[in-house]
Amino acid sequence: MDLGDKLQILTEGAKYDVACTSSGVDRSGVKGRLGGAKVAGICHSFAADGRCISLLKVLLSNQCSYNCAYCVNRRSADVQRTTFTPRELAELTYGFYRRNYIEGLFLSSGVLKNPDYTMEQMIECLRLLREEYGFRGYIHAKVIPGSSRELIYRMGLLADRLSVNLELPSEVSLNQLAPDKPRENIFRPMAAIATGIEQNRHELVRYQHAPSFAPAGSSTQMVIGATPDTDYQIIRLAESLYQKYKHRRVFFSAYVPVAGSELTPPGYQPPLLREHRLYQADWLLRFYGFRADEILDESHPYLDSLLDPKESWALSHLEYFPVEVNTADRAMLLRVPGIGVTSAERILRARRQTRLDFDHLQKLRVVMKRAQYFITCSGKMLPGVRFDRDGIYRNLTLEARRRQGLLFEPEVTQLSLFDGGKPLLAGREDVVKCLTGQL
Repeated sequence: MDLGDKLQILTEGAKYDVACTSSGVDRSGVKGRLGGAKVAGICHSFAADGRCISLLKVLLSNQCSYNCAYCVNRRSADVQRTTFTPRELAELTYGFYRRNYIEGLFLSSGVLKNPDYTMEQMIECLRLLREEYGFRGYIHAKVIPGSSRELIYRMGLLADRLSVNLELPSEVSLNQLAPDKPRENIFRPMAAIATGIEQNRHELVRYQHAPSFAPAGSSTQMVIGATPDTDYQIIRLAESLYQKYKHRRVFFSAYVPVAGSELTPPGYQPPLLREHRLYQADWLLRFYGFRADEILDESHPYLDSLLDPKESWALSHLEYFPVEVNTADRAMLLRVPGIGVTSAERILRARRQTRLDFDHLQKLRVVMKRAQYFITCSGKMLPGVRFDRDGIYRNLTLEARRRQGLLFEPEVTQLSLFDGGKPLLAGREDVVKCLTGQL
C-alpha cells in the first residue's frame, strides 16, 4: 500500500478525535530548524486571532486490539487496516509543513499489540520530527490508556500537549461499551501527566534551560449520547477533572453512529445541540465562576434545549436581578446573560469615568438582546422592558422555538364587522358602545 492510500485511511480514522483547541505554547523559531508555534494558538479550525489554520490529524495505525462499541476502528469493525512506520509519518509531517499545508500535528493511534508498544512507536515518530528534522511546530499527542509512566514522560518532553480520552462519563458505561479499558488505566496516565507538569513547573523556576514537559497542558474527551448518562453527571465529572488533573479543556463529542453498532436505534440523530449546551456549561465552569451544582442538580439533570445555561440559571434565580451595572461587582456582572468576560471588564473600566446608561452598554458590546431583562442603569430598566419571568422566557426562546418548529404563529386575517354575512354590530348605537368599551 502506498503512502497516499495510508494517509487517506488514517486521516479518515482520526476524524472523531476532537482537536479544536488553542495550543497555548510559545515555541519560537531557531536558526537551522524548521518552524515554530505561537502563543496565539494552533487549532484545527481557527486560532485566537481569527486565522483559519490546520493540523495534520492522523492515526499512526487504525489496527486496534480493543473492541470499543462506539469506535469506528474497533477490533470487530469491517474497515481496511494499515499502519505508518514512524519514519513515514515523520517525513509526511515534515514535507507538509515545508509546503505550508499544515501548522502542526495531532497524533493518535489504535492499540497495536499493547499500550506500551504503541506508545514507543508514537514516541519514535515524535523523536524523529524534533531531533532529526528539527521540527519546532505544534504537536498534540494522545496518550494510550494503560501505558507506563516512563513512556508518558518521554512523550511529554516531545509534545506540546498531551491528552487521554476519558471516552464515557461513568464507570458503568465504560465497562459496558469499552471492557478493554479499565477506568484506572485512564485516570493513571491523567495523574502522571498532571504530576509531570507540576514537577516541570518547579524545575523551570530553578533551572531556566530545563526541558519543558507538555507546555500546552493536557485535555480529555467524552463521547456524548452513546449511553444514558445525564448532563448533570457529565458537568460534575468535568468540574472534578479540572480541579484534580488541571486539564486545559474537557471536550464533548456527540456520538456519531458507526456501522454495525447496536447503540443506534432507528432514526437516531447525533445530539449536536446537547453537545453545544455542554460546551456552554463548560465555559461557565472555566471562566464565569459557576459551580456544577449551580447549573444543574438531581431534580433538573438535563440542560434546557431552548435556553443557554446562563439564561436558564438567571431565570431560576430572579431574586438576584435586576443588577445595577454602575455598582455591581465583577462576579455579579458575569452572571448576567449577555455580559461576557470581556464586556464585564469594559464595564468596570468605563464606570470609573462616568455613570453608564444603555447607550454606553451597546457601545461596550454588551448583548442587549439578552442583558436588557436583567440589568438597570441608575436604577431604571430599559424603557418598554418588563421584569416578568414568563415574558422574559418567551422573548429569550423566541428564535430557538422558531428554529425547532415549536413556534406556531396564528393565521393573520383582516378584522371584519361581519361574520358569515351577518353583521356583528346591529347599528350605530352598538358601534358607539364598541368604540367606547361598553360592548
